[in-house]
Amino acid sequence: MSKPKNVVVAQSGGLTPVINASLRGIIETCRAYPDTFGTLYAGFHGIEGVLKEELLNLSAQPAEEIALLSTTPAAGAIGTCRYKLKSSQSEDFERIVAVFKAHNIGYFFYNGGNDSMDTAWKVAQLAHERGLDLVATGVPKTIDNDVGGGLSADGQTFEVIDHTPGYGSTARYWALNVQNANEENAGSCPSDPVLVLQAMGRKIGYIPAAARLADPHREMPLLIFMREAGLSLEALADLVNDMLKARGRALVVISEGFDVGNIGERKDSFGHTMFSASETTVEQIVVNYLNEVGLAARGAARGNVPGTDQRHAMIYASTVDLEEAYRVGQKAVQIAAEVGGGYMSTILRQPGDLYQVTYDKVPLEKVANSERTFPEAWLTTSRTDVTDDFVRYARPLIGENWPTIPLMNGLQRFTRFAPIFAEPKLPPYLPQAYRG
Repeated sequence: MSKPKNVVVAQSGGLTPVINASLRGIIETCRAYPDTFGTLYAGFHGIEGVLKEELLNLSAQPAEEIALLSTTPAAGAIGTCRYKLKSSQSEDFERIVAVFKAHNIGYFFYNGGNDSMDTAWKVAQLAHERGLDLVATGVPKTIDNDVGGGLSADGQTFEVIDHTPGYGSTARYWALNVQNANEENAGSCPSDPVLVLQAMGRKIGYIPAAARLADPHREMPLLIFMREAGLSLEALADLVNDMLKARGRALVVISEGFDVGNIGERKDSFGHTMFSASETTVEQIVVNYLNEVGLAARGAARGNVPGTDQRHAMIYASTVDLEEAYRVGQKAVQIAAEVGGGYMSTILRQPGDLYQVTYDKVPLEKVANSERTFPEAWLTTSRTDVTDDFVRYARPLIGENWPTIPLMNGLQRFTRFAPIFAEPKLPPYLPQAYRG
């Protein structure tokens, strides 16, 4: 019988409240296969940690710290990065293979979105070309819910993945915060009749759409402006004033990707727009514009721009999301051990009125080459709301209860790994993208 091969797990891109639940699922399931998996390492701060040979020893960490991962948000435990591995960066790919060979790595779990699945596939292909038997498996995550393709022909299910871990928690954040914002707006409307809230979602509207979960029966004076709405600022102002005339106040949720012209946005190494690093915000432009053109009510428009708390506030995490994030990590390990590499673990919804999912696999190539859009059929004809079909889709994802988060001295108790790293075996290396 062959000896167990060591493991590297790494994370890439933006964070989620439940990303560490997937990591816990990977670690604990690998420990259940002692004849298959050897020492578990984490690429410290993602693929950058692999390139720099900074491999955090997860096998040496106490079980208590591993268990706390499920209620530890974001990526403070092992880190993430936004380092783009481009096809032209041949030295980076060769370095990854060299690090894997030096540390007897036979399994690579990569937690991320479409770009990460493409990277995992390319690394595995090159490893095989260089004589390294590497099983690469993807683990999905993103709050944007943009992994995989669109709706299937039945108009009710998604073929590649129903939803990504992370989205349910951010959707819950918005459902609950819109409830609170509505109370604010209802109380202050004599002087502040319009409250504008900016939601994450640079090019796809699943996050702002989740605002409707706060008001499924449409009792609030709520307007949702997604990027997909394709409306102008002038049209937005007219619609807000129509709401003011009808209801006396308006609660506006707008996507950070809503087109208001140049806002001095910056881009990360993946080419993705980072609206939170822009010179101004969509919310501020909208608030200013509404106040300049005038409101159909006495008073002024005000705004609020939630920041990265949309993806790291643990108290808003969905218990459904936490469970599913753990299960996709667990499933990824089962796939690697029992089937082999080249797949991403996935969540598929079962037909019927009762929410049920199964965990399966999908080829990495299929994920890397797919792109999800918000279904046009889920936008209302007014372009300012989403349909009941979206509500039926998203409602189960936010769960029913608050997560149970351990406290110590009144503060949240998060995972704290000991800084135990593998002994470097290769010369120091500077990633290609960081050279002059």
